[in-house]
Amino acid sequence: GSIPTFCSFTHSYCNPKQHLRSSNCQDFTQCFQNTVLVWLPCLYLWVCGPIYLIYLHSHNHGYICMSHLNKAKTAVGLLLWIICWSDVFYSFWERSHGSSVLAPVHLVSPTLLGLTMLLAALLVQYERMKGVRSSGVMLIYWLLALLCATVTFRSRILQVLDQVMSVWRYTTFYCYYTLLLVALFLSSLTDQPPLFSQAVKDPNPCPELGASFLSRISFWWITRIMVEGYKCPLEEKDLWSLNPEDCSQRVVPQLVHRWKAECQKQKTLYSPKTAQHSECKNAQAVESEILIVKTPLKTKEPSLFLALCLTFGPYFLVSCFYKIIQDILMFVGPEILRLLIDFVINSSAPTWHGYFYTALLFSCTSVQSLILQKYFHVCFVSGMRLRTAIIGAVYRKALVISSTARRTSTVGEMVNLMSVDAQRFMDLITYINMIWSAPLQVVLALYFLWQNLGPSVLAGVAVMVLMVPVNAVIAMKTKTYQVAQMKSKDTRIKLMNEMLNGIKVLKLYAWELAFKDKVSEIRESELRVLKKAAYLGAVSTFTWVCAPFLVALSTFTVYILINKNNVLDAQKAFVSLALFNILRFPLNMLPMVISSMVQASVSLRRLRVFLSHEELQEDSVEHQAAAGCYVSIVNGFFSWSRTEPPTLKRLNVCIPEGSLVAVVGHVGSGKSSLLSALLGEMDKLEGTVAVKGSVAYVPQQAWIQNSTLRDNIMFGQERREAWYQLVVEACALQPDLEILPAGDKTEIGEKGVNLSGGQKQRVSLARAVYCERAVYLLDDPLSAVDAHVGKHIFDQVIGPQGLLKDKTRVLVTNGFNYLPQVDLILVMSQGEVTEMGSYQQLMATEGAFSEFLRTYTAITFDVTVFPGPVKYCSLMHFLVFGNNLMIFPASGKKMCVRNLSKLSQPNKEGQNVRLKTENPEVGKLMEADKANVGRVQLSVFWAYLKAVGFFLSCISLLLFLTHHLLSLFSNYWLSLWTDDPVVNGTQPDRLMRLGVYSGLGLSQGVAVFGYSLSVSIGGILASRVLHQSMLYDILRSPMSFFERTPSGNLVNRFAKEMDTIDSVIPSIIKMFIGSMFNVLGACVVILIATPLVAIIIPFLGLLYFFVQRFYVASSRQLKRLESVSRSPIYSHFNETLLGTSVIRAFGEQARFIYESDRRVDHNQKAYYPGIVANRWLAVRLEFVGNCIVSFAALFAVIARESLSPGIMGLSISYALQLTASLTWLVRMSSDIETNIVAVERVKEYTDTEKEAEWKHKCPPIPPRWPTNGCIDIRGFGLRYRHDLDLAIRNMTIKINGGEKVGIVGRTGAGKSSLTLGLFRIIEGAEGHIFIDGVDIAQLGLHDLRSRITIIPQDPVLFSGSLRMNLDPFDNYDDDDVWRALELSHLKTFVSGLPDGLSHECSEGGENLSVGQRQLLCLARALLRKTKILVLDEATAAVDPETDKLIQSTIRSQFEDCTVLTIAHRLNTIMDYNRVLVLDRGEIAEFDTPSHLITKRGAFHSMAKDAGLV
Repeated sequence: GSIPTFCSFTHSYCNPKQHLRSSNCQDFTQCFQNTVLVWLPCLYLWVCGPIYLIYLHSHNHGYICMSHLNKAKTAVGLLLWIICWSDVFYSFWERSHGSSVLAPVHLVSPTLLGLTMLLAALLVQYERMKGVRSSGVMLIYWLLALLCATVTFRSRILQVLDQVMSVWRYTTFYCYYTLLLVALFLSSLTDQPPLFSQAVKDPNPCPELGASFLSRISFWWITRIMVEGYKCPLEEKDLWSLNPEDCSQRVVPQLVHRWKAECQKQKTLYSPKTAQHSECKNAQAVESEILIVKTPLKTKEPSLFLALCLTFGPYFLVSCFYKIIQDILMFVGPEILRLLIDFVINSSAPTWHGYFYTALLFSCTSVQSLILQKYFHVCFVSGMRLRTAIIGAVYRKALVISSTARRTSTVGEMVNLMSVDAQRFMDLITYINMIWSAPLQVVLALYFLWQNLGPSVLAGVAVMVLMVPVNAVIAMKTKTYQVAQMKSKDTRIKLMNEMLNGIKVLKLYAWELAFKDKVSEIRESELRVLKKAAYLGAVSTFTWVCAPFLVALSTFTVYILINKNNVLDAQKAFVSLALFNILRFPLNMLPMVISSMVQASVSLRRLRVFLSHEELQEDSVEHQAAAGCYVSIVNGFFSWSRTEPPTLKRLNVCIPEGSLVAVVGHVGSGKSSLLSALLGEMDKLEGTVAVKGSVAYVPQQAWIQNSTLRDNIMFGQERREAWYQLVVEACALQPDLEILPAGDKTEIGEKGVNLSGGQKQRVSLARAVYCERAVYLLDDPLSAVDAHVGKHIFDQVIGPQGLLKDKTRVLVTNGFNYLPQVDLILVMSQGEVTEMGSYQQLMATEGAFSEFLRTYTAITFDVTVFPGPVKYCSLMHFLVFGNNLMIFPASGKKMCVRNLSKLSQPNKEGQNVRLKTENPEVGKLMEADKANVGRVQLSVFWAYLKAVGFFLSCISLLLFLTHHLLSLFSNYWLSLWTDDPVVNGTQPDRLMRLGVYSGLGLSQGVAVFGYSLSVSIGGILASRVLHQSMLYDILRSPMSFFERTPSGNLVNRFAKEMDTIDSVIPSIIKMFIGSMFNVLGACVVILIATPLVAIIIPFLGLLYFFVQRFYVASSRQLKRLESVSRSPIYSHFNETLLGTSVIRAFGEQARFIYESDRRVDHNQKAYYPGIVANRWLAVRLEFVGNCIVSFAALFAVIARESLSPGIMGLSISYALQLTASLTWLVRMSSDIETNIVAVERVKEYTDTEKEAEWKHKCPPIPPRWPTNGCIDIRGFGLRYRHDLDLAIRNMTIKINGGEKVGIVGRTGAGKSSLTLGLFRIIEGAEGHIFIDGVDIAQLGLHDLRSRITIIPQDPVLFSGSLRMNLDPFDNYDDDDVWRALELSHLKTFVSGLPDGLSHECSEGGENLSVGQRQLLCLARALLRKTKILVLDEATAAVDPETDKLIQSTIRSQFEDCTVLTIAHRLNTIMDYNRVLVLDRGEIAEFDTPSHLITKRGAFHSMAKDAGLV
């Protein structure tokens, strides 16, 4: 033959005709050693080398300097090359000196080897230049070379014993072998980082970058953090920075770019009219691309899926490669099992075969588990990047979305896109490869089965094929339920969101129960859907668990019945069972993946719709204005959405540079809309808008961020101390800063909860002023502040002498006393500008305006009071700065005080300001979500079990046990069957065996169905109980709780945590108990078969337990850190959505995007180690599992004389399943711990402080109470927190029934605090309040609050019908409601609406103007018609004329009631019976208005500021 001649030499010491193995010595032939074993590593490197070089060329990580390690690697490579060449030269030398003819192999092999070593040395250098710190390609090469050389090494030693071989070749070979060992060792070390790499600058870089290849595949590099986490719980500072390629800055722009390209493409394809010539070429290229991708061209929408594929596909493809290898390795197990059973049956086989099979089994399973973990790692990282990208894209889109689109997607939906839908994608990505991998596994399994059992496999296949449509139907049904549940969940969260935003109103009106019922109703419909889904789930679990058994049963039945000579022996039965077990996974996964894909496709559609929403027209506002006009609108028609008639019509406005323009008009006349049009927030239907220069905008309802007061004012600008001080003083914030606990470093709560309306407005104004822009658009910034503060602000900031005197200002206002000082007045009515001109002109023209003004000024005052700039000495008495700050009233405000820590007395104020700034902690307000530390308490599990019910829990456990015992017994029965003796080529009692086998199987199915159902139903019962108790607990909490707790946290509880309890926990519990029983069962079987394993199992058990505890400690903490850092993403998003118009007006989008990205990265920083920790765990556990398998096989080989093949087959087929079950068990046990945290967090609010009882049984109050409305306050005082000073002290007044009392005082004097005390929003600290002789502290809160009425400062509406907003309990009939609307001047408006009373209010009443909302609140009060009415600055947002109507309504309708009014406009209370003047929480004056004015006290000076005296 040719090979023998190629290899032949004189010293052939085994017969060369057997090329591969020599018979007498268990060894490979020389020929095989010198060819295959040498060429295999060479082949590997020459195949991988070029691909690797190309890869390195395109991925440059920087340049690594020469280091000792690198020199050593190169030196070893070159030495090896020299040794190989010396072998070649030696062969030549031998040829010239020796007598024999040399075999060509002695020249070819060393030459090839030498060249390969050279290639290896070059690769090492090239890697260094490209910044590779540790190389897998090289490591595998050295490992291969070493393994091949080891075989030769063994045979060389054997040859030495026979003393044949030349000394030279020996020496070179031993040197070669030693160097290989050294090379392998060196290549497992890692090099220094490349020059200028980011890792050097990073304080806490991810160790992955510097980890060696071995450390990477075994995930060893994370061990350090695991050890830290085990010693003490992990904290934020322990987390590494993200890898640069996972950061938002890198990931999001890629997706956004691809998506934009995709949208462009669709435009060019579908609008050929507009496509120019160049674009046509482009379109053709695109078209061909689309044909390749095979998207049907009918779709009009751009494909988000394609954009995602292009962005994340390339990296994700790597995982497919891993998956293929893993799928093939999976089938090695059953094959080795077959060989082992053969080995046990065939007693003549040499013993080393058995050991060889065991070793092979171990190495194959180990490689398989490493590859599988690598595969999962790639998948999870892809999922993580995908989530980052989606959140980033949604955030960026939300900033540019048009107002029309804003209506279609509520805040709740957008937050859901970020949280739920992004999560869906993340979950899907881990499974998506199953779409092609599952069929591949099925095909392979069927191929091996066919070889085993022949055509009877088809019976099993038929059963499987029947299972698929059943599962598909279930999946489709589940999907419809899912959509229904999502819908309910969306509505529920939206409602919760609004309730939390308007919680103060709910409490003041005692409406909690009505809303609790609304939420519960939605919740019940959600649970009904969940219950249906649970029945379906039970059916699918039944098919899931029983499918493999039915397949096996049908196959064996057919196999036996076809031919009575078909004997079911151990090899056939157990190899088939092992293969059926492999089949179980893809068959179970396919329906899951399909349903998961269906869910993701729903999410994909929602995302695509959102990302395709129309954006604001970028060009609607031009930035170079016409000559002479700084701000101009020419023939403008604007509407809030394209479909509606225009809101603003025929606008022609020209505003010259530096002028001050006032816009006045009735409620709903389009004043705010005019500003929105100038900002480009409205749809421009025709005309042009031009605004020259940068813009600052102050919205009507101030938008305050949850950060410090200073950050709110500076708004991302750089710090300019002097200017900052100037602005703060001009906006009258100085007194407020002094009362805040940490000065301007005080943290402001969400939506500014700890500031009063006036303070919010002033902060909002200060922000605009600080930012120094050319054009200022001010939407009624003076409405929420008292007259004298308003005057101060007008003079200091807005007016002709103010800070903004050179800027162009557009001021929407209802305060007419400023009008004489403005340059131009626009009078608006029904969306048009009806009159325009200066104050004098308009007064002279005798138009609507002048008439309007005359009627307004109740106390007429001469216009000439304003000859020019007003001197305001009257203000001096409260604006004295310096040390004698005692002079002016402690401004600051009701709500701030309640979050303050110890307030110092104002007289020490001077030194106190300095102390404040040093300790920023004082100003903390928001309680961030805290991560609990340590193990989850057993009480939490107990709480969940109690919620499920004890009886159900026991039944579920019993059913589980039954199922697993039956399953064990049926397999044991099978092993007995296979050991039956064969008589005349057949097994006699096979039919009896078959009957029992099938009976066992069916009873198993019933048990499965039972436990699945009971667990799901239990889960639903639990989630009903938990949700109800949480809702009740939260509604019972006092107001202070809501100010401390960000609404994001609470919404997160109702959305995320409830979702976990609804759908995740039951399924996890099912899987946990299932896998626990699986593991126990497998161990029992292995112990019965090979009792020797008993020595090993305790050790491995300990190792397993240790690894598991080690892991859970870190994993749980990481999961907590991750969920805590998740809320800020959504609360920031929420905040942004509320302030988009402000952010856009100031042009701060980039800064907010950056902040959002930073928060997402912060969250992923905790998520990434969590993924890796899972992989770390899986590698370690699979190792334990692989050990058990190998030991089971090893002891079976040792004890092969005493073992029956049936028992051995049973034992090993169970052992093969064990690895998967073990991993699953740890995953599930840690998942239970991490998810049960949801229960912990839901129960968290049971222990927080609660309000007083809502209803008291005794003493009963008279049904018509209060009958006179007489309020008697005796020595009353209250404080916002127990460690603070009193906000109101020693207040003693008596207000008679039917009196009208005005309450006035500087901001923060305690006006609102009094009302809060009256409604017991805050419980009094001392003294009593009696109403009609009943002490209100003795009443139930609802009894009290439902019998007195307030019209609150911020008009809050809830989404729902108008009627629901007026009367949530349906206590009144429609006539009453219409009458109330008529009296509150809304009848014409409401009857004009298409739906009348059932007109839907949008979230927060956005589709009504602020004034209309205020009137609705008045209508509420008129409906309730109680004896006591409190007005809290209720008319701040309406124009004077409407104000007048309201006042007259209140006077006529509440004639016999007691009315308390907190007034800013003094003219509204001039005709009241008495006026109460407050100062720093104490009574300053209390008398009739006329007396107070003659007394010339505090009230007199206020009236003077307001121009009333």
